[in-house]
Amino acid sequence: MNEQQFPQILTVAGIDSSGGAGINADVATAFAHHVYPATVVVAVTAQNTYGVQGVELMPLAFVSQQFASIADDLAIKAVKTGMLGDASHVRLVAQELRKYNFGPIVVDPVMVAKGGAKLLADDAIEAVRDQLLPLATLVTPNIPEAEVLTQMQINSVADMQQAAYKLQKQGAQNVLIKGGHLLQAELTDVVLMADGTFLTLTDRKFTTKRTHGTGDTFAAAIASQLALGKSLPVAIQLAKAYLVATISTEIIVGHGHGPLNHWIEVQDD
Repeated sequence: MNEQQFPQILTVAGIDSSGGAGINADVATAFAHHVYPATVVVAVTAQNTYGVQGVELMPLAFVSQQFASIADDLAIKAVKTGMLGDASHVRLVAQELRKYNFGPIVVDPVMVAKGGAKLLADDAIEAVRDQLLPLATLVTPNIPEAEVLTQMQINSVADMQQAAYKLQKQGAQNVLIKGGHLLQAELTDVVLMADGTFLTLTDRKFTTKRTHGTGDTFAAAIASQLALGKSLPVAIQLAKAYLVATISTEIIVGHGHGPLNHWIEVQDD
C-alpha cells in the first residue's frame, strides 16, 4: 500500500452561498493546484455578486470539533485563514492553530466584502492583531485592512512599505500588502520578507468587475504552493501569476462583482 500523503491544506473561513469567495474560492483554488483542501467552517453567509445579505457564525465548540477531526486524520501542510467573524472566533482559531502543527499559516485578515458588507466585527480587530498575527507565516491584507491594523493612512508604495514594517513588528513573520486600492496605473503589491528584504510585484490593472474572491484566491494559492514544497517567495510569485490569469480570462456569473475563473491551468515556471 502506498502511504505517501497527497499535498493537503486547511482553509479556515466562511462559506459564500454564491460560490465566488471564502471557502468556496479556497477549495477551487486548491483543486486547480492539485492540492487537497480540508475546511473548518467558521461562518455561513447568504450572499451573491451584489453583496452579503446575512451571516451566521458557527458555535465555538463545533469549530473546535472540526479542527480536532482534521488533526486526527489528515496531514495538513499549510493553512489559510479568511473570514473569522468576531473576537471570540478569532481567539478560538488562534488557540486551535497553536494546538496543532499544520505547517505555515497564511492569514488573510478579511474585514469587508467586495460589496461593502462588514465581515469582521470591530471587537475582533484587536484579537486579529494580538492573537492571529503572531502566528502568521504570512499576512496578506489589502490597503484598507492594513490601514486598520496599523492605524496609519496608506497613499503610496512607500506607505505600504512602512505599514509592512509595522505589521511585522506586530508579529507576522512576512507581510504582503496588496496595492489594488492605490490610485495609480500599475498594480503594485509589496512583500516584506522575514529577513527585512522587499519583494515587489507589479502588473497592469484590469478593467473588470469580475473580482469577487481575489483576496481569498491569492492567499489560498500561496498556501497551496507552500503545501507543494515551494519556498515562500516562489509561492507568492506563482500565486500572483495564477491570480492574474483568473482575472484576465473572465467567466460571466451574476450581475454584480462576479467571480474569478478558477479553471485556469496553474503554471510552475
